[in-house]
Amino acid sequence: MTSARRPTPPRKAAGTTGRRAPTLRHERALVSAGARLVAGMDEVGRGALAGPVSVGVVVVDAATRTAPKGVADSKLLTPVAREALVPQLQRWGVAWAVGHAGPAEIDAHGIVAALRLAGRRALAQVRRVCGDVDVVLLDGSHDWLSRRQVDLFEAADLDVDGAPDTDPTVRTMVKADLQCASVAAASVLAKVERDMLLSRLARQYPVYAWDQNKGYSAPAHLEALRRHGTTPQHRRSWNLSALAGDPAAGGVAAGGAAGAGVAAAQAAQFGEVVAETLDVAADAQAPDGRAAGARVGPGEPGTDLG
Repeated sequence: MTSARRPTPPRKAAGTTGRRAPTLRHERALVSAGARLVAGMDEVGRGALAGPVSVGVVVVDAATRTAPKGVADSKLLTPVAREALVPQLQRWGVAWAVGHAGPAEIDAHGIVAALRLAGRRALAQVRRVCGDVDVVLLDGSHDWLSRRQVDLFEAADLDVDGAPDTDPTVRTMVKADLQCASVAAASVLAKVERDMLLSRLARQYPVYAWDQNKGYSAPAHLEALRRHGTTPQHRRSWNLSALAGDPAAGGVAAGGAAGAGVAAAQAAQFGEVVAETLDVAADAQAPDGRAAGARVGPGEPGTDLG
């Protein structure tokens, strides 16, 4: 007696988990409701111990076609799959950008304000190409992009040249990176660019293995913190020595008389790494013959770092 043969399950696409691909359904609904330009936005690096927090943005409109095959939340893709998607995503949609806020800015203003800085820097870049975005689709349940009423001195310190004077409408959506193609695309672009930045910073600080852990709290990173203390690229307002399991860990403490000098040196070093990385990325990934003004990349390092 033989049993019925079970059907062979469909193969998963390379680099994905087999989940349903994100679509433009939510973006098109917003366009139908009157929005001209809709931007998907997502952040990477929020929970890292070192390096910037980075925010990707991808703008779509009524004429935007279905996203390139394989687009998904960056966490569901292998590094090879993410990098292969970058040139396609740069050609897709109306405009794209990645904005960064460095460790010194995270230390000075807090992670939420740093996210807002990075997001507004990304919006300032796409604004040069397509004008003001009407609606931003933001992954998660918290609107960290819209500005709050703050002290005037703080507001001036956190201003971004070229950013819109009026905040766009923000729509938050839990798991938007799994449902909305523009948000998934933004997460991929931000993840790839931030990973490149950390890999280059790893050459200057090899003991922390940032080329492997990208600044997150992997065992090798925590062990290096315990042995060697912090660097100018660590978020030193965070309790890193306790995370490393050694409250007496060394390293240069931020703040005090040397605080401003440390922050300035950190920002300058980070700016140099960003500039070098973006030059390499442009040579390796920018599609040939793309229409001038049709889309925008990371922009000038001075704009990104403010």
